[in-house]
Amino acid sequence: MSDNPYATSFGGQMNAAVNYGGAAPAGDLIKDTTTATFAKDVIEASRQQPVLVDFWAPWCGPCKQLTPVIEKVVTEAAGRVKLVKMNIDDHPSIAGQLGIQSIPAVVAFVDGRPADGFMGALPESQVRAFIDKIAGPAGADQKAEIEAILAEAKTLLDGKDIAGAADLFGAILQADPENAAALAGMAQCMIAAGQIDNARQALASATEEMAKDPAIAAVSKQLDQIEEARKLGDPLALEQVLAADPDDHAARLKLAKIRNVEGDRGAAAEHLLTIMKRDRTFEDDAARQELLQFFEVWGPKDPATIAARRKLSSILFS
Repeated sequence: MSDNPYATSFGGQMNAAVNYGGAAPAGDLIKDTTTATFAKDVIEASRQQPVLVDFWAPWCGPCKQLTPVIEKVVTEAAGRVKLVKMNIDDHPSIAGQLGIQSIPAVVAFVDGRPADGFMGALPESQVRAFIDKIAGPAGADQKAEIEAILAEAKTLLDGKDIAGAADLFGAILQADPENAAALAGMAQCMIAAGQIDNARQALASATEEMAKDPAIAAVSKQLDQIEEARKLGDPLALEQVLAADPDDHAARLKLAKIRNVEGDRGAAAEHLLTIMKRDRTFEDDAARQELLQFFEVWGPKDPATIAARRKLSSILFS
């Protein structure tokens, strides 16, 4: 079972892999091996990336302590190493050849040969240090890869491929649970799927530091806008009010908020710009203030933001 808290948000597990630097997919990072498959799973695989072999047995208490720790750290390493587990009760010969007399024992294979190892149920910090020693610490290449995957996920979301985007955001969060951009993206997927309460819960899981990130703040503001728009009435009725009285700015402001959460950003902006053209003093410049709130959620590079900013400038400085 996946430990990704966002894995079932869309009715099925998200099994996407964050594939750093050509590393194996996340689903292949941890596996069991046998005497027959050891050469392929370990010797051959270690020519592509380091492979940790965890020698264990069902009766071994310290093995049970080490398993969740090493699996967590390997998953977070996101492809820098693989973990292969071998039950020495069922397959004793390899452990015997390597002279292993006490378990748990972990042996790191690099380029087809044993390179280093440790015995016993080490704490998480020491397991992480061991992996950094074998594979090198996570660096700029991994960060660049995450950025590329984030960009791909955003492109999928913009193209209405909600499940595809959620898979990628979820995979990043498995590798980097404190990635604010990925958490914000996951919440946006939930919003797009109509799962407003789930989106709120996802944002609530953010650490204090993550909550300060502009991406998290923007999605939180978007949720506030959605909840407000739900209370503003029937958009068709508001359209009829405006048809009868185009200067009913209160109705127009409500309609702008509704069109915004419906995703019709152009129409939302036009309603606010219309209010500004007709009455800049309406509710202490409420239309301009609301438009600036829209910009925060849409982002500075969104086409709707760019177009509306140009029209806003022409109103303000004409």
